[in-house]
Parts: sequence; structure tokens; C-alpha cells
Amino acid sequence: MNMRLSVPSGKLWVLCSAALLLGATGGLAQDMDRRAPIGLVGGMLAFFWICGIAGYVYFSLALQTIANKTNTENAWLAWIPIANIILMLNIARKPIWWIILLLIPLVNIVIAILVGMGIAEARNKPSWWGVLMIVPVLNLIVPGYLAWSD
Repeated sequence: MNMRLSVPSGKLWVLCSAALLLGATGGLAQDMDRRAPIGLVGGMLAFFWICGIAGYVYFSLALQTIANKTNTENAWLAWIPIANIILMLNIARKPIWWIILLLIPLVNIVIAILVGMGIAEARNKPSWWGVLMIVPVLNLIVPGYLAWSD
């Protein structure tokens, strides 16, 4: 018995490619079910990565501006991850060895407040602006205010 499949040549290419796609992936619906969570996690990671980079650039630019306005040497240290802590200590006129105190849990909160108060005073702002540096949403606003306000 000789059976012939009569499919026009244009449709044959579509049928063959669809058959290969479905055969290679084990079914299109199954494959999409597996890819959706991976795509969602990848998109979330990309979003958080971009937000982190934007936050880092904002904070570094604000710290560099504060250092320039307070005539602190080496304002470019704001862009180096550990060195920016040393720059903040220099702006606040605190000893460099306080960086060790910033590594101790619970003590670091008090030291961060004192450094923030010192930075605010160096910019001729009330010292309570330094306390706002530990408040979760306000810590995004305070560096910009200290850097770009008159």
C-alpha cells in the first residue's frame, strides 16, 4: 500500500518545523510552563540589579558632592566601596579607627548616627538630619538633601 500525503510545499515547511519544535521540546505548553518562572525570576533579578546600581550611583554622587562642598580631600573616594566609609568619617571629622566600630553589631547603629550627625553639621544643617539616615525611606532622601541644598 502506497499512501501519499498531499500537502502544498509552503505548508509542508510549516508542518515540519512545528513537528520538530514540538518533538524536540516535549510539547510547547510543557516547555512554556517551565520557562515562565525562570523568566520571572530573571526579570526580577535584572530589576533589582538596575535599582541597586542606580542607588549606588546616586549615593556616590551625593557623597562626592558633600565632600567637595566641605572641602574634604579625595572626594573621588565616594565611588570606591570601602573607601567611601573612610570619606564619610573624614567629612564628619571622626577618627578613622571608628571603621572598626562600624563592624560591631548594635554599636554600628550608634556610630552611624554619630557619623550622620557629623556630616549634617559639616554641611551647616541641624544635627538631627544625621539621625534620619537610619530611617528606612528617608535614608534615600537625606544624602541628596545634604548634597544639593544650600
